[in-house]
Amino acid sequence: MSMKEIPVTYYKDELNDEFSTAVITPRAIDENYKYGGKGLFWNIAHLFWYRIVAFPIAFIWLKCHYHHKIINKKVIKPYLKNSFYLYANHTNPVADALIPSFVSHPKDCFVIVHANNVSMPYLGRINPYLGALPLPDNMAATKNFMDAIKYKMEHKHVVTIYPEAHIWPFYTKIRPFKDTSFRYPVQYDVPVFSFTNTYQKRKNSDVPDMITYVDGPFFADKNLAPKERRMDLRNKVYNAMVERSKNSNVELIKYVKVEEKND
Repeated sequence: MSMKEIPVTYYKDELNDEFSTAVITPRAIDENYKYGGKGLFWNIAHLFWYRIVAFPIAFIWLKCHYHHKIINKKVIKPYLKNSFYLYANHTNPVADALIPSFVSHPKDCFVIVHANNVSMPYLGRINPYLGALPLPDNMAATKNFMDAIKYKMEHKHVVTIYPEAHIWPFYTKIRPFKDTSFRYPVQYDVPVFSFTNTYQKRKNSDVPDMITYVDGPFFADKNLAPKERRMDLRNKVYNAMVERSKNSNVELIKYVKVEEKND
């Protein structure tokens, strides 16, 4: 790898700082937003955009650009006839949209996303057919969102969540995240898997290899109260991701915390 200065990004808040460079005005995800997922037309459009167009292009791009490889995917195989959740670290604005489909393959995968992902010109209209489930903005939309999640679970689909919520490009550690999103697997009593994307050195290139490690299954402990189950699941996933993140051995961006001064 060529020797060059590593850029530095300063942060204050691991939970809330966002470093995506995309400039998008998000649309309102209100009661008028249609989550789709049902009907002949939607399913034909989904098959076309997801399997025929996006899947092969994504496979070629990931292999050519990042030499992408998935390790330990075999742990998912016994659960392919069921619905389950995937949780992952959020470090790449393009690859993070693509990798869940290969981790869950041959099952379709849907991803809970920010409204930005369905607000872009042209691509914003296609992303719902690729599996984007934008978070709702009000209570009426929340009902529609939860109905969509329920439908995915009942039809044995896979849902991916990035619990860190904000993109930190090429970050090689795991940021602390809340247990809020773990209410879904607790509610539907389904298994959870984690996948951790790592960046590893490649000879004679500044572009790293991207290696994804899969872990699980993790199950909610039914001996605990619902809120404690969420935290227990969160901790299992977090610990697995922290351990896997140690496989990253190249730093493309250095993240430095700025300590706030007390007056």
